[in-house]
Amino acid sequence: MRIVLQRVSSAAVRVDDEEVGAIGRGLLLLVAIEPDDDGARVAAAVEKLTRLRVFEDERGHMNLDAGQVGGAFLVVSQFTLAGSLAKGRRPSFDGAAPPAVAEPLVEELSAGLKERGFEVANGRFGATMEVALVNQGPVTFVLDIPAR
Repeated sequence: MRIVLQRVSSAAVRVDDEEVGAIGRGLLLLVAIEPDDDGARVAAAVEKLTRLRVFEDERGHMNLDAGQVGGAFLVVSQFTLAGSLAKGRRPSFDGAAPPAVAEPLVEELSAGLKERGFEVANGRFGATMEVALVNQGPVTFVLDIPAR
C-alpha cells in the first residue's frame, strides 16, 4: 500500500460537477492498493496515520497528530501511485490491485479512521475525480506500508 498524504487547511473532491467529499484542516490521503495488500496492512496504515505527528505545535515543530488538532481525513483512491514509468513511454499498472480487491480495502481504511473517531470524507472509487486542496506548509509525505 502506498499513500501520499498532504497536510491541508482544506480539500475537496468533485465528480461530474458534484462535490462528493470535503474536509477542513487535516490530511488528504491519495491511496494506492497493491496486489498483496490485505486487512493487516490496512490496520497498520490506520494506526500509523492516526499517530503521525505532522501538525505544528506552538513552537512550529511537527509534534501534533491529527487527533490533537481536530484534523479530518479525505480518502481518495489513486491507483496510479502503484504504476511504473520504468519502461517505455506508457505507464504500467501491474503494481496496482484490481478494483475488486482495492475498493473494499480503501473502504476499510476509511472505516478504520472513522472507528478512531475522525471525520472522514471520501472520493468516489473508480470515478474521474477533480481534487482541490490547499496544502499547508507545503507538507507532503509518501507512506509505504510494507508486509509484516
